[in-house]
Amino acid sequence: MKAETVRISGHGGDEIEAYLAQPLGSGPYGGVVVIHHMPGYDESTKEITRRLAAREGYIALMPNLYWREAPGAAPVDAAAAARAQGGVPDERLVGDVKGAADHIKSLPGANGKVGTIGYCSGGRQSFLAACSLPVDAAVACYPGMVVTPPPAQYNLKVGPIIDLAKDLHCPLLGLFGEEDQNPSPEDVAVMEKELAQHGKTYELHSYPGAGHAFFCVDRPAYRPEAAVDGWRRVDAFFGRYLAS
Repeated sequence: MKAETVRISGHGGDEIEAYLAQPLGSGPYGGVVVIHHMPGYDESTKEITRRLAAREGYIALMPNLYWREAPGAAPVDAAAAARAQGGVPDERLVGDVKGAADHIKSLPGANGKVGTIGYCSGGRQSFLAACSLPVDAAVACYPGMVVTPPPAQYNLKVGPIIDLAKDLHCPLLGLFGEEDQNPSPEDVAVMEKELAQHGKTYELHSYPGAGHAFFCVDRPAYRPEAAVDGWRRVDAFFGRYLAS
């Protein structure tokens, strides 16, 4: 595997920073756009990007969604700057993910298939991208703000997007904690009802004893059993839909 910082063309043709990890072989490889969480373009999400390349054999690319607000700033400062402006507008997010997917497809060894994965706000954005773009698979890990508005203290201008379920373009894997409140078990039930109503292909799995951010190894919320099983499901899901 090799990993490096690159520049890609995002929404509206803007040049933005992105983190690219890819296997060293000749391929062909599927691609994954990694959508970072609200804390930003940080080391833990870069590690996820590297994992997808090193262990699973994907071309993985994480666009820096906060690049425009604070080019070159530390992740925590860039995240604060983005939140002060109401977060990432949905239209811009879709454009940045499209730019990342197009960049992956342009690389030697790419097989032309691209999925998305995101956590927390990134999970919501993975769902949004899958309803807006012709991607091949999408993973949404504890995607808050799909069914209900964001908590007032977040100062985000985005709203619920569950009405987009009818437009989902690809299979969806959703991973949740039963102790989470954003999304809550009730939110998950609403999501499943909408997906089933529109005949979509999906897998939703909730973990007892896990709350929000159970994948985060550097937080007290980390739940090893849920995270290990979650990765097993992610690997199998992407293997089914992104393999050559």
